[in-house]
Amino acid sequence: MGTFLNPGKKAYQMAQNSEIFVDKSEMISYLNSVVNTSQRYVSVSRPRRFGKSMAAEMICAYYDREADSRELFEELKISRIGSSGNEAGVNQWDLYLGRFDVIYIVMTRFFKKQITVEAALLKLQKLIIREMKKAYPETDFYDETDLIQAIEDVYSCSGRQAVIIIDEWDAVFRVRQNDKEGQTEYLDFLRDLIKENSNIALAYMTGILPIKKCGEHSALNMFTEYSMTFPRQLAEYTGFTEKEVADLCRKYGRDYHAIKDRYDGYTLSDIIPPDPEHKKQEATGKPLKEVRYSVYCPLSVVEAVTTGVIRNYWNETESYEALAEFIRKDYAGLRDAVVLLMDGGRLRIDTSTFQNDMTAFHSRDDVLSLLIHLGYLGYDDETSEVFIPNKEILDEFKTSTKGNEWTDIFRA
Repeated sequence: MGTFLNPGKKAYQMAQNSEIFVDKSEMISYLNSVVNTSQRYVSVSRPRRFGKSMAAEMICAYYDREADSRELFEELKISRIGSSGNEAGVNQWDLYLGRFDVIYIVMTRFFKKQITVEAALLKLQKLIIREMKKAYPETDFYDETDLIQAIEDVYSCSGRQAVIIIDEWDAVFRVRQNDKEGQTEYLDFLRDLIKENSNIALAYMTGILPIKKCGEHSALNMFTEYSMTFPRQLAEYTGFTEKEVADLCRKYGRDYHAIKDRYDGYTLSDIIPPDPEHKKQEATGKPLKEVRYSVYCPLSVVEAVTTGVIRNYWNETESYEALAEFIRKDYAGLRDAVVLLMDGGRLRIDTSTFQNDMTAFHSRDDVLSLLIHLGYLGYDDETSEVFIPNKEILDEFKTSTKGNEWTDIFRA
C-alpha cells in the first residue's frame, strides 16, 4: 500500500467509523457502468463542504486491488444492487471490486503559490513513479520522471489497468490564479496523461470548478462534466438528500423542520434515463421526467445534528471575505442583483460565458455563475435562475455587505 499507488481503504474506513456516516456507495454503481467505455472520464465539481474528498476515498477503497475491501462494502447500499442485464452476473455490485491499480493524487499537496507548475508536476511524477517501481520491480522504466511513459511501461506489460482519481483537480486555478502559462502546462499534462489511454479504465476528477475553458477547444474535452448547474446522474450524490437528513434527525432526535428551515434550498435535477423502447412511458401514460432532489450541505447538517445547535457553520470553514471579494466587483448590475437576491428574489442569468476560473470575469453573470459553483447561490436549471438557497447562506451575504459602499444601494 502506498500514498499515491493503491492507497488502500483506511481513509474511507475512518469515514465509516465516524459518529455520522451517510452511505453514498450506490454512486459506484454508476461509475461501474462507464468503466472501460468512452464515458470513462468523469469530472465532478462541487463546493467545499459537500463531501468531494470522501467520495474520492470511497472510490479508492472500492477499486484498489490491494485494499481487500469486500467486508467494507458488503454492508453498504451498493451490495444490494444485483444484476441489471440479461446475462447473469452482469453489472453486479462487486463487478470491479478490487480489480485495478488505483493512482490517487490530491493536487493541493503539490500546487503552492511559491512553487512553479513545472516544479510541482515534476515532483508529482517522481513520487508516483517511485511507488510504481516498488510495486513492479521487474519493470524496465524508460524515464523515471515521466509518469505517462511509466504507466505505459507497467500496464502494457502486465495487462492490468489503472483507475486514476484526482482530488482538487482545480487547485492550480485557485492557488496560481494569474499563471496562465502554468495553467496551460497543467491542462496539457492531464490531457496527455489520460486522453485515449487504454491503460486507464476510469478517470475520476473532483474539484470546486468545472473544467477550464480554453479558447475554442478544452484540453480536457474528453471529460463529462457533473456540476452544480448540470449534475446529471450524480445529482443525488452531490450532498445530503431530504430523506437522508430526515433519517439523521430521527436517529439522533433532532428537529427536522428546524434543520430544513435553516439549511434546505439547493435543488438539483437528475437527467431523464434513456429508455429506447419507451416502456416506462407506456406503463404510466405520462412522459418521462427528470428527478429533482432537495440537497443539503453535508457539513452544516452534520454539525447541527451532532451538536443540536442550529446556526451558521459555513463561516467556520471560510471567511466572509471570500464572498465579499466577488460581490464587490465593478460589473454593471452586480450589486443590484445581490440586493435583489438578498430580498428573496430570483434572477435569470446566462452561465455559458463563465470561463470556469476565478479571474476571467466579463460580466455580472460570470460572477454569479462562479457563486453557484462555490455554493453561495442555488440554480434552477428549468428557468436558468439563481437564488440564495437558504438562511445560512443569506447570513453570509449579510455579513459580506456591511461596508459603507452598500448603504446607498440598500436604501434605494
